[in-house]
Amino acid sequence: MAAPTIPEPVASFITAVNDHDEQAFLDAFTPQGAVDDWGRDFTGREQIKTWSDKEFIGSRGTLAVEEVDIAASTITVIGDWRSNHANGRSKFVFDVDGDKLAKMTIREG
Repeated sequence: MAAPTIPEPVASFITAVNDHDEQAFLDAFTPQGAVDDWGRDFTGREQIKTWSDKEFIGSRGTLAVEEVDIAASTITVIGDWRSNHANGRSKFVFDVDGDKLAKMTIREG
């Protein structure tokens, strides 16, 4: 079975995450970008970095993409998340603004 096609900028973002590339991860967001991790909100580079240092890039997370859904400027990716912090099937909803991410929402997949 072929891997699902992931549109930009989400494809590059997932590559950055899987490569544990903190700079590319942070640069993927707009200046006021946000992360909603199961109802906990982190807005702006500083808050996202603090969260990520413990729970995302800093926990050596990787995402094996299983499903992709595209609806206008929203891209939903479902896959198997593995890290030193949390594991399991997860849903990532990306709100895209041009070539950047305005928001990433994480929920159970």
